[in-house]
Amino acid sequence: MRILFLGAGAIGGYFGGRLTQAGEDVTFLVRDRRAAQLADGLRIESPKGNATIPVRTLVSGQTADPFDIIVLTCKADGLPGALDAIEPHVAPDTPILPLLNGVAHIDAIRTRLPQAITLGGVAQIPAELTPEGTVLHHSGLNNILTGALEDGAGHGAGHGAGHAVAGRFVAALHGAGVDATLSERIEQDLWDKWVFLTTLAAGTCLMRSPVAPINRTDHGTRVMEALLAECIAVVSAEGHPPEEDRITFYRNGVTASDGYFKASMLTDMEAGNPTEADHVLGDMIARADRHGVEVPLLKVAYTHLQVYEAARG
Repeated sequence: MRILFLGAGAIGGYFGGRLTQAGEDVTFLVRDRRAAQLADGLRIESPKGNATIPVRTLVSGQTADPFDIIVLTCKADGLPGALDAIEPHVAPDTPILPLLNGVAHIDAIRTRLPQAITLGGVAQIPAELTPEGTVLHHSGLNNILTGALEDGAGHGAGHGAGHAVAGRFVAALHGAGVDATLSERIEQDLWDKWVFLTTLAAGTCLMRSPVAPINRTDHGTRVMEALLAECIAVVSAEGHPPEEDRITFYRNGVTASDGYFKASMLTDMEAGNPTEADHVLGDMIARADRHGVEVPLLKVAYTHLQVYEAARG
């Protein structure tokens, strides 16, 4: 496959780097500064093996042969610019796989690039990008779920073609040592991850702490469980209730009393960077308000994040 990754940060850099390392035809569409960092290779530090990988890059304005799939790994606030950047490389029925948090980006991509096939995608990987450009992967977890969305995922080729390309991409990921799954229920997977991420981000950002210290306080576990319950109530009102095994898995994660588990949004706050608060918490709260679902703890956490963003200027 000819694969274009929009971005070579923590997510795009890790998965695109491993695919390149395995011999796949991968190109990274990046800004000039990141292209300069990658001139000497993409550096990955990981329990699955350190590597410096020669990679191919594109910057805005450069042309390339058509791609079989375009993978978006930008932050939510960078989505409009990302779609502008990939537009010259999007032919009719080009599959686009967004690995973004939440669900609002799906409609945004379909509206901006209606000629494409928009796939569903979920990435699960604890990773970050250092200022020097190294991708730090913190554990063995490196999962991707993808598949065609329920309504055909776009225009033109439709559900079948989208699912076929997603299957080819999953096979390439397997060859690169990535734990990838071709999902028959990717839309629900997106909503499920959003429940977990919103709970984790709300709790760890509000307390400025990983989950373990929170859950070792007198009332921390009850707070995390209450946040999870608010999120479940919202997505259930939207028609996407998580199954009980998912709820149990997520509850165990956000109420853990050991380890160093925290949301990437907290990592962004600690670095003084912008967050995805609007896209993750703000969208969840807006849906809650439309359905009359009470989410007081989510609103406290969102207020905290809005104050942080305002202070950034």
